[in-house]
Amino acid sequence: MKRRRSAVLKVFLSLAAFTLTAASNISAQASEKILYSFTGGSDGSLLEAGLIFGGKGNLYSTAAFGGSAGGCFGCGTVFELSLGPNGTWTEKVLYSFTGSDGDGSNPYGGLVFDSKGNLYGTTESGGTTFIYGTVFELTPGTNDTWTEKVLYRFSGGPDGGLPVSGLILDEAGNLLRYY
Repeated sequence: MKRRRSAVLKVFLSLAAFTLTAASNISAQASEKILYSFTGGSDGSLLEAGLIFGGKGNLYSTAAFGGSAGGCFGCGTVFELSLGPNGTWTEKVLYSFTGSDGDGSNPYGGLVFDSKGNLYGTTESGGTTFIYGTVFELTPGTNDTWTEKVLYRFSGGPDGGLPVSGLILDEAGNLLRYY
């Protein structure tokens, strides 16, 4: 009986040692690379949403603050990260929210592309009364420019308001807000 316990203990210790060795090798192989360091100024700050890939392999997302549009410094941005031939990533602001004239501000949620390459998202603030948020569309234009269009302004009533989540597209191309 003593021999059997000894053999079982050896097998258990061997498995434990193997598991610890494998786990340490996996963690030693993991690495992190910073693609771009935001300054908190016109390039944006407070990134809450995840990144999405575009058709050319570029990354897209929102920054809830920062930007440089109109009289609202800090209303948020939609940005693109592009990988250059030298292996470094470059950030480009596609749109800076103004927070005025019905435009949105503070896009906390993520983005979604449609089949035509348009981007959609939400802002937590802005809109008609400046406090309930918007649903927006960004359309790519010529010369690498993007045009923003507010599709919906939340009223704070039965339609809700203050959306901090993003949108999804269903199979028919309808935009749906998720919570």
